[in-house]
Amino acid sequence: MTMPSLFLSHGGPNIVLEDTPARDYLTGLEAVTGRPSAIVIMSAHFETSGPVVVTDPEPGMIYDFGGFPDELYAMVYPAPGNPQLAERVRTMLGEAGFAAGVAAERGYDHGTWTPMLLAFPAADIPIVQVSIDPSRDAAYHYALGRALAPLRDDDILVIGSGHITHNLRAVFGAMRGGVAPDAAMAGKVAAFTEWFADRFAAGDRAAILDWKAEAPFVVENHPTDEHLMPLFFAYGAGGDAPRAERVHDSKQMGFFAFDSWRFD
Repeated sequence: MTMPSLFLSHGGPNIVLEDTPARDYLTGLEAVTGRPSAIVIMSAHFETSGPVVVTDPEPGMIYDFGGFPDELYAMVYPAPGNPQLAERVRTMLGEAGFAAGVAAERGYDHGTWTPMLLAFPAADIPIVQVSIDPSRDAAYHYALGRALAPLRDDDILVIGSGHITHNLRAVFGAMRGGVAPDAAMAGKVAAFTEWFADRFAAGDRAAILDWKAEAPFVVENHPTDEHLMPLFFAYGAGGDAPRAERVHDSKQMGFFAFDSWRFD
């Protein structure tokens, strides 16, 4: 079976506890994709210089967050790694011109374990992790995904886990201040996310990869770029001219967007 590739807005680690539309979407993810034989995932929280592939056969846990409920720090997602698949990923990247490094030991950060815990709670699907490079652009991450697109023909699900918007200053201000964001911020988020929806619908790859120059309200939605880079990875993994479908669209606090996309 040929798998799609996916971009997921993974939220904070508390997404596994709170009753939200985004959580409901992730718990139903298998209905969107079918059951894969393995998963290759790029998390915005795994940053390196150049691509790195995790070969760890038994990844542990990384609790890369603070100030959340205690029960989150006791959660374990014991999905196995797959060193053989990791070596295949590294080889495919090398054949595409990327000298990929190897991480022999690395656990699951919350960009990986929280959405996977909701989507595949049995933790019985092997997972291989691939890093982002926060110093590189959309075209670079798109090319990484493009190199791995053939994996989908072997029942392997390729995922980019980041966030369609990621202005944490605005998010935490609204959360801790207990007040709704102003309508201007909500409008800027809507303009940004709808721009992507329009460009994906048009198949406008050039504009999508040039998002920093083309999209509206870039800085307001992404003060830094790292959480959007997995979107381009997933887009590339969808193949040369994929059909793009926005499979989830919700917001918290009126402006923190949780768009997820399927490419095939």
